[in-house]
Amino acid sequence: MTQHSSSEAGGLVAAGLGLTYGAAGRALDGIDIVVPEGAVVALLGANGAGKTSFLRAVSGNTRRHRATVTGELTYRGRSLVGASPAQTVRRGIVQVPEGRRIFTSLSVAENLAVGGLPERSPAKRREALAKVLGLFPLLHDRRNQPAGLLSGGEQQMLAMGRALMASPSLILLDEPSLGLAPKMIAAVMDVIRDISADGTSVLLIEQNAAAALAVAQYAYVLSLGRVALQGPTSDAALMDEVTKLYLGVSHEREEAAVATPARSTTLTRWDDQH
Repeated sequence: MTQHSSSEAGGLVAAGLGLTYGAAGRALDGIDIVVPEGAVVALLGANGAGKTSFLRAVSGNTRRHRATVTGELTYRGRSLVGASPAQTVRRGIVQVPEGRRIFTSLSVAENLAVGGLPERSPAKRREALAKVLGLFPLLHDRRNQPAGLLSGGEQQMLAMGRALMASPSLILLDEPSLGLAPKMIAAVMDVIRDISADGTSVLLIEQNAAAALAVAQYAYVLSLGRVALQGPTSDAALMDEVTKLYLGVSHEREEAAVATPARSTTLTRWDDQH
């Protein structure tokens, strides 16, 4: 399978995207990533691979980190380069940060109300709340409970529900499985499927490759700020290569793999695109 093209995919399109942190150097080096409308796309990679930098570029959270973005980054045909976080939210992109970051002193209901603030229509806020409580019935049961008393998995559900209150068309999920038990991870992935089925696009950033590949239709693997691997998750070759990268392969061996593509498979490597 060839890489998605911007004309076919719509949605979020990064083309030759670079990101540099001042004198600290380049964190992203000319990457091409597409999140088509309504799809679940996984973005994988070890710590320091560039996943967080890509999220910052998409969400508009670059100025406070003194980061410079180059290349193209568009959503539904409009450039996101230079857009502020507030402008990004107004365009329909909402992020669920790593570690949940809920308001622990507020109740569950108050957390959800905060998430709905970008939506000015009371009727649409009520509609969004009904959808959220349909996805997470537990949040209704605990609506008056302080959010800080929820378990880790319940807090993750609240963080996702709070983001969905803004009725996003694209949701950015940063390590939603972090610190969760296997049963709760499975529940979170089921919700991601439901969110996608309802028409919301999902960019899933994960170190738990097995969980991410089970729910996504397409995956990218970042290494040293570049797209090292990409392909449909139905491709057995992709699964094999991701497994190799996640089983402690050294940087030297990893870079050698990127430089020597397995052209007999449908897996696309970084050097096939340049």
